[in-house]
Amino acid sequence: MKSVQLVAPRTLEVCEVPAPPEPGPGEVLVRPKAVGVCGSDLHWYREGRIGWTPAAYPQVLGHEPVAEVLAAGKDAGGFHPGQRVTIEPAIVCGRCEFCLDGQPNNCVRSRFMGGPDQPGLFRELAVVPAGNVVPIPDSLSLVQAALIEPLAVILHLMELTPIRVGDTVAVLGCGSIGMLCASVARLRGASWVIAADKVEHRLPLAKKMGADATVLMPHESLRDAVMDHTRGRGVDVVLDAAGATETINAGIGIARRAGAFTLVGLPDEMQLNVDLHTAMAKELRLQMMRRSCHNSHRAIDLLVAGRIPDALVTHRPGLEQTPEAFAMLDEYAAGVGKVVVEIP
Repeated sequence: MKSVQLVAPRTLEVCEVPAPPEPGPGEVLVRPKAVGVCGSDLHWYREGRIGWTPAAYPQVLGHEPVAEVLAAGKDAGGFHPGQRVTIEPAIVCGRCEFCLDGQPNNCVRSRFMGGPDQPGLFRELAVVPAGNVVPIPDSLSLVQAALIEPLAVILHLMELTPIRVGDTVAVLGCGSIGMLCASVARLRGASWVIAADKVEHRLPLAKKMGADATVLMPHESLRDAVMDHTRGRGVDVVLDAAGATETINAGIGIARRAGAFTLVGLPDEMQLNVDLHTAMAKELRLQMMRRSCHNSHRAIDLLVAGRIPDALVTHRPGLEQTPEAFAMLDEYAAGVGKVVVEIP
């Protein structure tokens, strides 16, 4: 079978690899049909690491799949061939203090598909634990279904930083996570959503996804736009989907007193010179977050109800075009928004 493997920084190869074995007890054999490219995939691709964790070459990326069940092992939960599913990418123990406390995203034994210790889904076949397989309705398109995992991340964000009706919200970074932040902020009743990015072609997409106003950084002043609209008060909530020193400090600067700042994006800098003095002077609530905390079912409900646009998806290459798709994303070329790789 074909698999796309990361073999060095900025180097993906389409390889022939052995097909997986038949599923054992509690396992399901699936055929991925489409897999979204996540910002974390790009970190592995560009930097060969995420934070302090290095890549383990060859590494198979991809953790935003929609798939078809081919076979199920004994005690695999009643899945049947032909069934459409999504796959929760974090394989957790279910027994540690965090799993038992309803925080499986913080499981101490977690293995994440697409990381160094568990292959991802940019491949033609995969055997996965049945507990990670979630049925999806046939009414969802492949593109919509490929948004389930990143949307689940944003729903976990809302558990940590709730947006109230009437809040003003700034979204920094208009990659796929940032654009979904704008959509969910709008859905939660935000009165005004402003989105900022350094890539000009992303800004019209952000408006289609729910932003009221956009700022092209650094050519336009985010601070001026926010302070003009809020009469100098600042926004209630800042969602930083870029994760750079520049955006973190900009977000702290535009947040109102006693407001909220949540870091959603993964920093590629190992040391961040963050303006904590301003954050303390404003008594900001600074929130970090990790993964989706198993919110797939809620994400599916929103997508089925048509509450989340899919306008952010601009390119749908085949599996063998995955290396070119990553290069396009890396260079912000061809008006690219979100890429969903389709696997025939």
